[in-house]
Amino acid sequence: MKSAIFSFAFAGILFFQLTSCAQTVDTAEKIKQVESNLVPNIRAEGEPAYSIKDRMAHYNIQGVSIAVIHNYKIEWAKGYGWADKDKQVPVTAQTLFQAGSISKSLNSVGVLKLAQDKKIGLYTDINSYLKSWKFPYDSLAKGKKITIANLLSHSAGLTVHGFGGYQKGDAIPTIEQVLDGKKPANSDPVRSMYEPGLKFEYSGGGTTISQLIVMDVTGQAYDKYMYDNVLKPLGMTSSTYQQPPSGKRPELISTAYYPDGKEVPGKYHIYPEQAAAGLWTNPTDLSKYIIETQLAYAGRSHKVLDKQMTSLRLTPYNDKSAALGVFINAFPDGTKYFQHGGVDEGFISQYYGSFEGGNGVVVMVNTANGGELIPEIINSVASVYGFKGLNNSKQVKTAVLADAVLQEYTGQYELGQQFILTVTKDGNGLYAQATGQGKFAITPESQSRFFSKEVGIELEFVRDDKGTVTKMVLYQNGAHEAKKIK
Repeated sequence: MKSAIFSFAFAGILFFQLTSCAQTVDTAEKIKQVESNLVPNIRAEGEPAYSIKDRMAHYNIQGVSIAVIHNYKIEWAKGYGWADKDKQVPVTAQTLFQAGSISKSLNSVGVLKLAQDKKIGLYTDINSYLKSWKFPYDSLAKGKKITIANLLSHSAGLTVHGFGGYQKGDAIPTIEQVLDGKKPANSDPVRSMYEPGLKFEYSGGGTTISQLIVMDVTGQAYDKYMYDNVLKPLGMTSSTYQQPPSGKRPELISTAYYPDGKEVPGKYHIYPEQAAAGLWTNPTDLSKYIIETQLAYAGRSHKVLDKQMTSLRLTPYNDKSAALGVFINAFPDGTKYFQHGGVDEGFISQYYGSFEGGNGVVVMVNTANGGELIPEIINSVASVYGFKGLNNSKQVKTAVLADAVLQEYTGQYELGQQFILTVTKDGNGLYAQATGQGKFAITPESQSRFFSKEVGIELEFVRDDKGTVTKMVLYQNGAHEAKKIK
């Protein structure tokens, strides 16, 4: 997913609300507070909060849908902007979005249901369950076998991070063709990168193998099994893994957009890799999944998975964060969340659910640069509701640097193989641009440290003992060193 920063005048954003129950005065007031207190993860000291209308215009976002969970209940759900701009169809709380990799979270519930019913074993060689296709082990696996637990926790050592989907009218490959990378598949074969169990390596390809296991073990189409055994029991009756979705009113299917406001050709892509990227849903339905997970974890419900299996699902496997179909965020004060994000062509989404207290938030956006807006909405929700750990906004002071100092920081910095961050000077400011991504401003907060509120990162330039700038450290989900190469 490539991100870019845009600032457009966007008049006439439509705000539309549809909730499942009458709102109290207190809830209505909290909605207003959430809508008017958006802040980026990094902002200049004294910078005011923004309204959701302003930020949608700033990022040129067509449509947004939000649901807030409080005390194990959906407190409110609301849509903003357009599900289809040209047809003037508004986003409502019922509008369906493609959930991208959030599909993996519900997939894990379906797979673990088979394990709970003793139809599969989580720690058995996957080829014991695959019938229509077998994983071709080679020397890279070092004689170790891949298990279903490996697939769900991204510890199988497999290739193919994600999938691009297919335009309407394209030939759609079978799952076997996807796994072997054979035409008309547009992705590489799913094969070993290294031995299973060695470390975390995100692989939508591995998740797709779990999809085939579900189909081979049950003898059912994947979308039918998931609806009957996961979505329907959870009350997610508006959701579907069908690709493309059928039986849904056209006005409930959101169109996907690029950052420049253009529609994705055909309005959205088709993903035969249903388990990895194929779920159509909305924040209301995802909230039902989150609440059931919270209740099952507490031993208070058992609609699909029991307490024991839910606890296993929410336990990191061989990585401090990656559990079975979810990621775990743990904070020093003991607060924990299970979460997952998702990106399909023109769609971006994110959810969080607390381990205790029954709190959470879901945000879905139908525009490709929605990843800039989602953290600001979550910061606002967390601030208004006091959700510990989810408000990641940080205020920083700005500094004034001489032109000569700014010039010393310009150049190219190698963040990874064929991934370069180029720093340039334009007028009185510095700008950074990563390979294949848009240019963004970086603002000094000291003589050597800079921040970008647009993309939520901080940069620190490092000099050697002679005073020459030799590298940069990028702070985003940890510290990443980048050597200056030019």
